Amino acid sequence: METGHGGPKCFARETFGPRRSGLRGRRRQRAWAAVVASALGLCAAEARDLRVATYHTDLSARGPGLMLRDIIEGTPESAVVIRTIATVAPDILVLQDVDWDAGGAGIGSLAEAIAAGGGPEYAHLFAARPNSGMLTDLDMDGDGLLRGPRDAQGYGNFSGDGGMAVLSRFPIETGEIRDLSDLLWVDLPGQIAPDPPFPTPQAHAARRLSSVAHWVVPVRVEDATLSLLTWSATPPIFDGPEDLNGRRNHDETAIWSRLLDGALGPVPDAPFVILGNANLDPEDGDGIRDALDTLLADPRVQDPEPRSPGGSAAADPGHRGDPALDTADFDGPGNLRVSYVLPSSDIAVRASGVFWPEPEADFAPDETWPSHRMVWVDITLPD
Repeated sequence: METGHGGPKCFARETFGPRRSGLRGRRRQRAWAAVVASALGLCAAEARDLRVATYHTDLSARGPGLMLRDIIEGTPESAVVIRTIATVAPDILVLQDVDWDAGGAGIGSLAEAIAAGGGPEYAHLFAARPNSGMLTDLDMDGDGLLRGPRDAQGYGNFSGDGGMAVLSRFPIETGEIRDLSDLLWVDLPGQIAPDPPFPTPQAHAARRLSSVAHWVVPVRVEDATLSLLTWSATPPIFDGPEDLNGRRNHDETAIWSRLLDGALGPVPDAPFVILGNANLDPEDGDGIRDALDTLLADPRVQDPEPRSPGGSAAADPGHRGDPALDTADFDGPGNLRVSYVLPSSDIAVRASGVFWPEPEADFAPDETWPSHRMVWVDITLPD
């Protein structure tokens, strides 16, 4: 019987040995049956043990199809991402900053490269067109021009730029996915969009909340369903005195509290995991932290506080937060905790971490690594 951190790894061969006649033979057969039944029960339990992770890859390229080219050519940057995924080997993985294409060629090629590199075989993939790069007919940033990257629903140079994807060893219930990406910002209860409307009332009314996407993705794990509540928020910078991005970043996290409160339709059933890139640190850097603080303190979820030795070794002087919790290495603001994996409170957390090796490790960060690190949590689903 195979074992590991998660996934459908168990098997029990239904073989009872050579058939024997008489009472002794029947006793041996019953004994073998008990062993197999015990093994199958253990397999069912292990199937509820799995590793979930989130990873902002920085794989997005400058134009349509270029990420696919980079993966096929095996650029150093794509090779680092593939090796990282193969090393951590999550059973369910949410990626950010991967380009979307209608045929799924980019994500499909990435999944194939991961398997070829010794990583998990992700038989189930999901991606949808993100708001990033989705052009509008409006001047959304107030520069007096149209059709620029900031005139899209979310910053992007082309449709599909910097999207998200789910890679899973378990079946994704695609018919039950809820895509909240078309929710208008003004329709979020308690939203804090700029007031007066920026840059015009028309742009204000047309702007979606999601700079990339917000999804609720159910994944079938044996006889249970685990829902992934995932997103990739805008950085709370790169704006003006109206604080458009800072306010939007806040509300892109606040949507999860509203959803759990029932303000946005049906409440996702537990067990669930909220995971993705909030682009906000609880202690350091810029941003409005109220929504993140509320989510981290919500008794319906738990924060395993994944840690890494590499983050500790790369500590920034003057930062207030624990450097072991950092998940990104930025120029300017320094190292920050911006990616999160928050299981619902009914899930048992067995282990967690940030894949940030120490400098002396064989596979250590260098200039080919993305700014972000993978964050993973090992969980056991409730019965």
